[in-house]
Amino acid sequence: MCLFSYDDDPDPDEQARAGLLYVPVRPEAAGPALRMFRTPLGERTAVGFTGLALLTATLGAGQPAIRLA
Repeated sequence: MCLFSYDDDPDPDEQARAGLLYVPVRPEAAGPALRMFRTPLGERTAVGFTGLALLTATLGAGQPAIRLA
């Protein structure tokens, strides 16, 4: 649930390609698992970053990540 609407946000019908995304993961015995976060209202959500530098600046240098195509 989004609390804010921005003029540059695409409508759901306007499917724009996101390009490469970097997502934070946590190590598990079976392999990396997606790291989940909470919205201000408490809903679970995933995050993706358009650059590894953005992910590192936000979550720190020690945060493992994988690249999604």
